[in-house]
Amino acid sequence: MGKAIEHIATSRGHEVVAKIDKDNPSDSFEHADVAINFSVPSAAVGNITHAIHQGVPVVCGTTGWLAHKNDIEDLCAAKKGAFLYASNFSLGVNIFFALNKKLAQMMAPHTQYKASMEEIHHTEKLDAPSGTAITLAEGILPHTKLKGWKLEEEAGEKDLPIKALREPHVPGTHTVTYTSAIDKIEIEHIAHNRDGFALGAVVAAEWIAGKSGIFTMNDVLNIT
Repeated sequence: MGKAIEHIATSRGHEVVAKIDKDNPSDSFEHADVAINFSVPSAAVGNITHAIHQGVPVVCGTTGWLAHKNDIEDLCAAKKGAFLYASNFSLGVNIFFALNKKLAQMMAPHTQYKASMEEIHHTEKLDAPSGTAITLAEGILPHTKLKGWKLEEEAGEKDLPIKALREPHVPGTHTVTYTSAIDKIEIEHIAHNRDGFALGAVVAAEWIAGKSGIFTMNDVLNIT
């Protein structure tokens, strides 16, 4: 993702002034207009905190660290910084999120349908389920009597089951299914490559530059 983001950013006329990774953990970026974080989950909080303390707006696409998201948002507010998190930056996925919420609202009265989800990602992805799947689940659950989501192997009758598969060279596939005794309704998003994620992150970075506050891709794309 870092390479894809750099390629798209430079193609759109931007300059990458610093890169932080496991081989270069302390590069300074206080002169950057925006920081884009696509690190491993264990490095996300440190990277974001460092940027906010330097007054640099942050666009974050790392998943698997969200237990600390409220702390980051509190720090951002205290420092009057700017922070935008998205579990997925693809334009198509964010439209899919809105479609998923609308379908969940429509399905709410029809309790004979059982909701479930499947996500497939590349074998290098460290967290399961994906952040995109969790966002989809959060769009479904308020319209059901389910108590929460769980991975399929742990899910009970009151849980939304998520099957998380890891296969080589899969950028990301998410499927939401409603099944009854007589039929099935299904919506699906399939990413063909990572370019859509990288482009969305760069567009979000262009949008957040100079702003302060806590934002989402709905703000960037004006999705209500």
